[in-house]
Amino acid sequence: MEWNRAMTTWTALTTLEGEEAAEALGAAMEERLDPPPVGLGVFEIEDGSGRWEVGGYFTERPDEAALALLAAAFGASPFAVSELPDQDWVAKVRRELAPVRAGRFFIHGSHDADRVPEGVIPILVDAAMAFGTGHHGTTRGCLLAFEALIGAGVAPRRLADVGCGTAVLAIAAARALDRPVLAGDIDPVAVETAAANAARNGVADKVRVVEAAGFDHPAFADAGPFDLVFANILKGPLLALAPDMARHVAPDGHVILSGILVEQAEEVEATYEAAGFVPAAVSEPRLSLGEWTTLTLRRAG
Repeated sequence: MEWNRAMTTWTALTTLEGEEAAEALGAAMEERLDPPPVGLGVFEIEDGSGRWEVGGYFTERPDEAALALLAAAFGASPFAVSELPDQDWVAKVRRELAPVRAGRFFIHGSHDADRVPEGVIPILVDAAMAFGTGHHGTTRGCLLAFEALIGAGVAPRRLADVGCGTAVLAIAAARALDRPVLAGDIDPVAVETAAANAARNGVADKVRVVEAAGFDHPAFADAGPFDLVFANILKGPLLALAPDMARHVAPDGHVILSGILVEQAEEVEATYEAAGFVPAAVSEPRLSLGEWTTLTLRRAG
């Protein structure tokens, strides 16, 4: 499922104090609004004020009365609702997203298929509603961490991608290692997109995609324990997943975790160390790209 036609889009933006309140407001927008947002962003305003911006994107005019109630409930500024002009958003994104090189991996859209250089593993991913075109620092960080792990002589045989989005990481692992990868996402749109991307990249027989919150699907119990798990999600879900991660990763198996702001890395790493993980024997077990950090950890044997 893609935004593959011109459509009118509305935005609803507000600001408020503090990360926790901003994340809670974003969750409330998804749970309580009708129509719900088709996209949501929660970002810190980088002016030292400590304020955060919360924005929703809608394909129908949002309920402004409900937005006003949410703003009041969370101590946010009144929402500014704007109508954006009709535009083919996927075409716009395709024009603006350049190919991404991450180690041996070259992530590109179909519009850049003629720009694939020699000696790389190309991964074809077009703009879609599911998260993950490879341009985000977290996805690139995971690919670079994976490259470093393989370069250190690690040869995982059982692999999983939790919260797979468009399945960039699962596809990269399947192509680089010629091994099966089990991928899961809580979002049915992501599951559909991930399966389609696996087919477009010639690994439909290696990448199985299931709808699951974390490891909550029988396929993970059947396919594990895993030698390598990718989890490029967010700090909160990563912290909650730590006990399950310890149960599903084999002794001496590895995890590559991202979706972590630089200032959150200490907390995430400490939580995983308490669950039995230690920094991996690679040059940068904590890799930072811009404001994002990727952690590579090993489950102690």
